[in-house]
Amino acid sequence: MSFFKKKEEKQDFGINPILPKQIYQSAVLDLKDILAPSALDVKAKYIDLGEKVARTFFIISYPRFLADGWFAPVINLDKEFDISIFINPIESQYALKKLQKKVAEVMSQIQERENKGLVRDPSLDAAYQNIEFLRGRLQEATEKLFSVGVYITVYGEDEKELDKTEAEIKSILESKMIYVRPAIFQQADGFKTTIPLNRDLLDVQSKLNTEPLSSIFPFISFNLTTDNGILYGINRHNSSLILFDRFSLPNYNSVMFATSGAGKSFTIKLEILRSLMFDTSVIVIDPENEYQYLAEAMDGRYFNISLSSPNHINPFDLPVPTEGESRQKILRNQIVSLVSFFRLLFKGMTPEEDAIVDKAITETYALKDITAESNFAEIEAPLLSDFEMVLSGMENSGELVQKLSKFTRGSWAGLLNKPSNVDMNRKIVVFSIRDMEDDLRPVAMFLITHFVWNEVRRELKKRLLVVDEAWTMMKSKDAASFLFGMAKRGRKYYLGIATITQDVSDFLNSEYGPPIITNSSMQFLLKQSSLSIDKLQETFNLTEEEKYLLTEANVGEGIFFAGTKHAAIKIIASYTEEQIITSDPAQILKLKNLRDA
Repeated sequence: MSFFKKKEEKQDFGINPILPKQIYQSAVLDLKDILAPSALDVKAKYIDLGEKVARTFFIISYPRFLADGWFAPVINLDKEFDISIFINPIESQYALKKLQKKVAEVMSQIQERENKGLVRDPSLDAAYQNIEFLRGRLQEATEKLFSVGVYITVYGEDEKELDKTEAEIKSILESKMIYVRPAIFQQADGFKTTIPLNRDLLDVQSKLNTEPLSSIFPFISFNLTTDNGILYGINRHNSSLILFDRFSLPNYNSVMFATSGAGKSFTIKLEILRSLMFDTSVIVIDPENEYQYLAEAMDGRYFNISLSSPNHINPFDLPVPTEGESRQKILRNQIVSLVSFFRLLFKGMTPEEDAIVDKAITETYALKDITAESNFAEIEAPLLSDFEMVLSGMENSGELVQKLSKFTRGSWAGLLNKPSNVDMNRKIVVFSIRDMEDDLRPVAMFLITHFVWNEVRRELKKRLLVVDEAWTMMKSKDAASFLFGMAKRGRKYYLGIATITQDVSDFLNSEYGPPIITNSSMQFLLKQSSLSIDKLQETFNLTEEEKYLLTEANVGEGIFFAGTKHAAIKIIASYTEEQIITSDPAQILKLKNLRDA
């Protein structure tokens, strides 16, 4: 460190022109002052930096052949480490002299074994051939020889974490017959070697020619490009394309977390648009009427679900059994789902009320001669008014009937008490609940997802269900449970569920939130607020660098997880795509004015 020196003698700052320059120079920090920690404790096998501990080790030997990208698994480890690679070219003439001497030594050993009548040693023959091959390449100037040192400094909270990281790296490298050693009693020199000072203080180097040296290329990150799938964006690590097919993963589900205005609707609409080109049917639950223009542009169907809407969904509809499904099981599951629906509709029920509703549902189906032996494709499903009639004839059901009356005869009668008239025979179908009263939004989302689930089970084909603002459903245990059940069973019916939310707390605090994430092979994390980032860091095991990336991300930037891989992503769209999927109010107004004109 440099410090000001106190001058005891009196100085005249106006007369002495040299003094200001001296004062300035005395306050200038060296580069080492900036890089150096406040204190260090050098141990035999690691350095204590205060908040962190560090250990340096180096590569001591390589196999005969090095495959391309062998260093990539180390570089892409989700660990904190520094790597220094020192490459010093060796003059070809000097190398040829050394190789000539080495050839003579090997030939001498081969002849000595022959004179003694010993069996030929394959390793000596291979060494002779390798040296001769390298000599030829050097003489042709198609190869050069280099002295290469590779040093790795890993960081951790304590020595135990260092041991674990070192063991992981050793396991990766030794499986490729590449061996490393810690810099015992040289940790200080090792630490200095891997910080950006360009000084190789360890000087542990191996001789490599051009071809194997190129395999150590360090600027490598995980590639999320596959042969099939759609373009999700650009890999910000290496500018490669992120092409992926959600239907190639163990399950087809995804979750997306982002703050308002971070680009989550833009991202999912872009996926929808591109998925439609690959024969994927798309169903959207739209809470803010953001998908209407997309549905119209793609010749889809748009249904506005509200109290005054002409579109109706009957909660008592039954799905047609698929191959291997029994009608008895379907009817039983339908009754269980309807009990959850009424629990949500009535904002909770006592155990006694729960039992009454369960019995009333069973009798309502029986009233229409619907049993486990019925043909569900030809039945006429009961209505809510039928259920009310059955319920009113049961003991201790007065309060439930009173609650139900506003949905059968009151101002909300148009919502639930009519046969379903929603036709989903288009490639994209959007259910908008923007005009639904806030109290009924969870009910509407539950009703729509239940209806969609029945349709999905009716006919097997590739589908994507988008549940925007899913935190609304997560507020209700029954709705969250139903969404989780769909996420678990969707793969059986070729259904992928894309769950989107901006309220991270409500989603993760639900008992079904984390299991939905676990059952999603794809995750999108776009820009996050400082209030929710710690919870996400814990859930997704983010590094400090990834945490910073998410809090400082621009619109349409974040981290994309697919299976066991993840990468920083930037969402991009063509001009035409952007005109169809934009959520920018200014752009939407401009497009509306152009259409009206």
